[in-house]
Amino acid sequence: MTLPQNTRFILLNTSHAGNVGAAARAMKVMGFGDLVLVAPRWANVLRREETIQRASGALDVLTNARIVDTLDEALDGMSHLCATAMTPRDFGPPTRTPREHFDLLSKGELSTHIQQGPEPKMTANDGMAFLFGSERFGMRNEDVYRCHVALSIPTNPGFGSLNLAAALQVIAYEWRLALGGYAVQAATEPAVLADAQQLAGLLAHWEQSLTAIGFLDPAAPKKLMPRLNQLFNRAAVTQEEVHILRGVAKAMLEVAGRSKG
Repeated sequence: MTLPQNTRFILLNTSHAGNVGAAARAMKVMGFGDLVLVAPRWANVLRREETIQRASGALDVLTNARIVDTLDEALDGMSHLCATAMTPRDFGPPTRTPREHFDLLSKGELSTHIQQGPEPKMTANDGMAFLFGSERFGMRNEDVYRCHVALSIPTNPGFGSLNLAAALQVIAYEWRLALGGYAVQAATEPAVLADAQQLAGLLAHWEQSLTAIGFLDPAAPKKLMPRLNQLFNRAAVTQEEVHILRGVAKAMLEVAGRSKG
């Protein structure tokens, strides 16, 4: 089933400016940028110094963020609503972990409407909204009742208190995984394996150095060099490692020369 690409994060009655900035940062690192604040404590929260500092460079998310008076305005264009709740409620939408719900959604095994009936097909143009309540009180029941699911992040049963931005980060990460995720970027270029000629040169160098230090007896070499050859093959020696190992061989030859001198 096609998952909606249009994703919005909605913060209800946020009271701490720092959390708004941290939420913007959490969204940006997961590739999301649609942030809406519903009746925050500070009318200028998007421009407050603490907000900007905690955003840590996610200024484009803050610049594009909107402040609205009502949840109805924030939900404009959204078709699937996900509340967030630490504990299940005795009434309202089902409570699921983010991963469980996104898996069901991707398989088309749940309805995208509150009322009963045939399950409509979601498309990439549909809207996915994640709602987060105020830091002190969470979401109001009447807001949760409007949603299709209440997402609950599995935490330590003895201490399940999550910071608003931390909770948003977890859900944003899980949703990004459901959408396909990002590949891990390698810090360096892939190593280049040594070719047969380079490996032969390495073995010849080591044979010379091992003979010089008395470890290898040319008159009775047995299978030392073939075993080293197999060892280097199993190790999948790279070109850089060949340089290191030949440096070791060179050092052995120098030490052997000084000893004889």
